[in-house]
Amino acid sequence: MRLEKRDYKILNVVYRFRFCLGRHIKAFADYSSLGATDRRLKILVEAGFLERKKYIFGVPYLYTLSHKGRKLIGVNKRAETIRLDSITHDIHVLDTAIYFLNKYNISLDDIVTEKELNSLNGFGLRKRYPDFVINQGETQKAVEVELHPKNKNTFENNVKTNYLNYDSQTWITNNPKVRRMLQVLQNAYSNIEIMRLEEVSNYVSK
Repeated sequence: MRLEKRDYKILNVVYRFRFCLGRHIKAFADYSSLGATDRRLKILVEAGFLERKKYIFGVPYLYTLSHKGRKLIGVNKRAETIRLDSITHDIHVLDTAIYFLNKYNISLDDIVTEKELNSLNGFGLRKRYPDFVINQGETQKAVEVELHPKNKNTFENNVKTNYLNYDSQTWITNNPKVRRMLQVLQNAYSNIEIMRLEEVSNYVSK
């Protein structure tokens, strides 16, 4: 097959987010329709650059990089570990990235994913990072998708770390308890913005 410039974009964005659904690739790679996206993805799978697999009933195929795809774009050749308990969360993170890309007219180059933040940390002590960071000129926004309440101290430590390291932090949730915890923390950490997950989901589904 003859690789196109957009194929490299697909492989890179799949690597950066660990996996993508077809609809995410449609948005990231600017395809006009899901049908056109699926046809190209089928070609990339058959050529051995991508792998696709169903992990959870009711969730579409997840596309990941194959060894051949990783080799082509010059990244770590170790296969991605997909955690079943985080697939739903990670899909919402992808939806949120698309929301910000389209609504606020930013580019993929302005986004640094959690995977990339960990890679930049090198082989040092593994740290906890936001789901992704948006670079906006001289400022940085931490973006977090939180579906379930965490231990109060752990949750506040995550908020405090974002407060110290980023100019603003946006939390997206559909959980009333998480929302209440964030509202309390807004009194101490002034850079918190709270968004409803439904706003993201409704926007992306249009």
